[in-house]
Amino acid sequence: MPLDWDKLRVFHAVAEAGSFTHAGESLNLSQSAVSRQIQALEEALSVPLFHRHARGLILTEQGETLNKTVREVFAKLAMTETLLTESRERAAGRLKVTTATGFGALWLAPRLQRFIDKHPDVTVTLLLDDVELDLAMREADVAIRMHPPRQPDLIQRHVATFGWKVVASPEYLKANGPLNRPEDLDNHRLITYGDYRPPVEDINWLTEAGRRPGSPRRAAMEVNSLPAMLRAVRSGMGIAALPDYMDDDFSDLTPVLPEMKTPKFEAFFVYPEEMRHSKRVAVFRDFLVAELSKVPH
Repeated sequence: MPLDWDKLRVFHAVAEAGSFTHAGESLNLSQSAVSRQIQALEEALSVPLFHRHARGLILTEQGETLNKTVREVFAKLAMTETLLTESRERAAGRLKVTTATGFGALWLAPRLQRFIDKHPDVTVTLLLDDVELDLAMREADVAIRMHPPRQPDLIQRHVATFGWKVVASPEYLKANGPLNRPEDLDNHRLITYGDYRPPVEDINWLTEAGRRPGSPRRAAMEVNSLPAMLRAVRSGMGIAALPDYMDDDFSDLTPVLPEMKTPKFEAFFVYPEEMRHSKRVAVFRDFLVAELSKVPH
């Protein structure tokens, strides 16, 4: 059946207001009238448009698609039914992926071409932030986290165990001498992660390597970005411990204390329950697992 503009106008008001009551006030309709219109639209489309939470109404994946369409161009409304319902045979539509800045910029982004080539009807939005986005509030569809998920009610899959590599530029080591044991780090410049919401616990473990716990070395530079730490190492500024998923970026650097035992951290692929049957999520999960299986440890 064709989409009804009056119902879509009500839907858009509810989506923007986040409640039937506030939408009714803006439309000069009662709460029950607004609720009936939304229920009728959901029945007509055969998809849920809102999740009913104690905190209010939250758009479902289909609801977000519809709301964007209504907001942008009336002419696209005829395509909405197809955008709302995902094909069982072929993944299509927008997928919002969030992960830590370093992992997203240095490992994931360079590999996404392979995913897009295989699934050309999926549009990936990559949201890089060391502050975790709220999947339950639909800030993103899926996340790759460098620790077990803290949010309740998320489906999770362990996808990798990572370690660390301590590296320096050949020029730095030539000017400052080699290292034979962790205690020798006392005589070198360290580049560490600034203490602004680090994406991995114990990210600055190198400052205490070969030292008594609780007595870390002072860093020559702190920066809240793994790509910036890599560039600083490459410039000859000093030594850093960087995740081993960055191995492709270490070809021009020299391993430091390669026999030293390093901590490990776990990566998880997580998404909310309502995305369980999404074809986009399934194909992206399979892509991620396949690519991570190639990472040497």
